[in-house]
Amino acid sequence: MIGERAVPAFDTSSAKITKEEGLRLYEDMVLGRLFEDKCAEMYYRGKMFGFVHLYNGQEAVSSGILGAMRPGEDYVSSTYRDHVHALSAGVPAREVMAELFGKETGCSKGRGGSMHMFSSKHRLLGGYAFVAEGIPVATGVAFQNKYRREAMGDETSDQVTACFFGDGACNNGQFYECLNMAALWNLPILFVVENNKWAIGMSHERATSEPEIFKKGPAFGMPGVEVDGMDVLAVYSVAKEAVARARAGEGPTLIEALTYRFRGHSLADPDELRSKEEKEYWFPRDPIKRFSAYLTEQNLVPADELTAIDRKIQAVVDDAVKFAEESPEPDPRDLYKYIFAEDE
Repeated sequence: MIGERAVPAFDTSSAKITKEEGLRLYEDMVLGRLFEDKCAEMYYRGKMFGFVHLYNGQEAVSSGILGAMRPGEDYVSSTYRDHVHALSAGVPAREVMAELFGKETGCSKGRGGSMHMFSSKHRLLGGYAFVAEGIPVATGVAFQNKYRREAMGDETSDQVTACFFGDGACNNGQFYECLNMAALWNLPILFVVENNKWAIGMSHERATSEPEIFKKGPAFGMPGVEVDGMDVLAVYSVAKEAVARARAGEGPTLIEALTYRFRGHSLADPDELRSKEEKEYWFPRDPIKRFSAYLTEQNLVPADELTAIDRKIQAVVDDAVKFAEESPEPDPRDLYKYIFAEDE
């Protein structure tokens, strides 16, 4: 396996999902993939500027984790690879695309762009450009939920926070500090490591003394789980259990999802550092193709229905581009707006 550790197997025979669950997960993954493909097209056509980091190949992680949570109620903290997390959290494709175009109709009013997606309505805490920057924010949000419930007596404050970050972030101090605090305070949070093997151009195996990140969870007194991040059913199963634990007041979980990005680090990266053999190992493990095959083989969804979903989602993405192109630019007179809190 090109010097990497084996991906854990998941027994699909024990997976019990309904047709509705399967369609929801499939549709969300397809939306993520087609949206990112369109982003690449728009970037190379000069419609987007700056750095754009795509999520192709990692869709099972976003869909599996957030599919197990309550959209619009639970909280999500992302990274600079945040478009698909935003979509899985329920932010409309129109708003995400408009944000990438820097338009006023974007989810961050055109002020965030690719790496700083934010939507209070959808409980998206933000994309964070600095590595590991979102981990303390997510930990703080999880603390306020616990405080509201236990100290202020608000029984409705049972939200769970999902904190996404990459393998490179696990070498940063915030990671260890926040795992320690979350375990000490028994916080309702999922720390989700999207281990795609590379931190920009640094191989994960070369960057850490203990490559098996999930083992660092028990060191702080919380469960650590390793999961195949290319298998949405495996991720979904792990996430449901971790969310249930957190919502029941049983504390945090560290989830290491072993995945792989199908494109370079960003659209400005020629992707020459990763070997041909490594890519050839991972590309056939495409999470969407694997899940599509599962749904049809289990007679949950006929192939023509999945094809119809593909067409429907492509129309959604095309509409998002049209909306973004026709949306207004931010008014220069509002340059200093949204910097400080304003009176209602």
